[in-house]
Amino acid sequence: MNLATIGFSYLKARRLNTALNVLLLALGVATITLLLLTTSQLEERMQRDARGIDLVVGAKGSPMQIILSSIYQLDVPTGNVSWKQAQELARHRMVKKVIPLALGDNHKGFRIVGTNHDYVAHYGARLAQGRLWQTPLEAVLGVEVAAATGLKIDGTFFGAHGLGGREGEHMHEMYPYRVVGLFAPTGTVVDRIVLTDVASVWAVHADQYDITDVARIAELMPDEEKEYTALLIQYASPVAAAMLPRYINQNSEMQSASPAYETARLFTIIGVGVDVLRGFALVLIFTAGLSVFIALYNALSERRYDLAVMRALGASPAKLMWLLLFEGILLATLGALLGVGLGHLMTEALGFALVQARQVGVSGMTWVNDELWVVALALGVGVIAALLPAWRASRTDIAGTLARG
Repeated sequence: MNLATIGFSYLKARRLNTALNVLLLALGVATITLLLLTTSQLEERMQRDARGIDLVVGAKGSPMQIILSSIYQLDVPTGNVSWKQAQELARHRMVKKVIPLALGDNHKGFRIVGTNHDYVAHYGARLAQGRLWQTPLEAVLGVEVAAATGLKIDGTFFGAHGLGGREGEHMHEMYPYRVVGLFAPTGTVVDRIVLTDVASVWAVHADQYDITDVARIAELMPDEEKEYTALLIQYASPVAAAMLPRYINQNSEMQSASPAYETARLFTIIGVGVDVLRGFALVLIFTAGLSVFIALYNALSERRYDLAVMRALGASPAKLMWLLLFEGILLATLGALLGVGLGHLMTEALGFALVQARQVGVSGMTWVNDELWVVALALGVGVIAALLPAWRASRTDIAGTLARG
């Protein structure tokens, strides 16, 4: 007796009921898969972007905002900091390295970030073509910027005032940027920004000065007018972690923010919403299990005569029990596989939408080991849902059922 053939035939004969049970289970599995893929990739990406940065210094305001705007290029900066104070901080004995950032413009929604070559080295970015910038208004594009804009080496573009890429923004048409390099993919924030010299940002926004020689903007512009948006800092010693943030907050007009602390706090906040969605997905899975149980249990009355005939032909109680267990496992397997595939497709679609919005992207073309637990959960639900109907099937009264017809 081929239990698989009988089980397939029964489920095939009730296509609508089978499809609804599989779909309900698949939706729950897909939701959890989407959450697993998205949160794991975002957490890994954010940890990678913040790696090696001990402290971020910006204008007074929200530490979280400073971190999001400076490291992840996701929020609006809290303001600017004085170039003179930045130079003083760079000479502090507890500071090993300072990487300056100057923001304010975008090109088609991609942020233009003024910095120095230490920023490139910090993220281990490699050039796919061209070279790094050497003078103001030379730019190197991240891989996502180049793909979206179609810019090539020696291509030119204008920066637009602001960071959002909205229509109607003021264009700096007097100061065209020239593309001198294209980065290879890095898997970091570098992929979705335009990098240039800090002096480029100063030159574009120095309308009040009649400076025609942009290459000399750094020396012609008064020191008191020079500003950075933020400073990425590496400590010179472990003791700096306890002393330097307090020193900055109390003795300057600047605000310090710890990437490790603020990122952990961010994921705690995000985690509340993720837990709610995960709970909703679990409800869907267990609802699907209940639906499978009801379907199999109600089917017993329809199949009681068939089961009795099978017993009369020599099928053991164990075989009848395995028949219904097989059907429950089959429904769960179909739902789990469909759900995992649907979850990956949903993640890929979400990643595409995020890239279009110039945000941190995610991919559905990856695998997380925790997905195995989701599949195991779905299979477990299928087995549990089929246990009672399977046990009732194994207890079929042959004589009584056949007598009733």
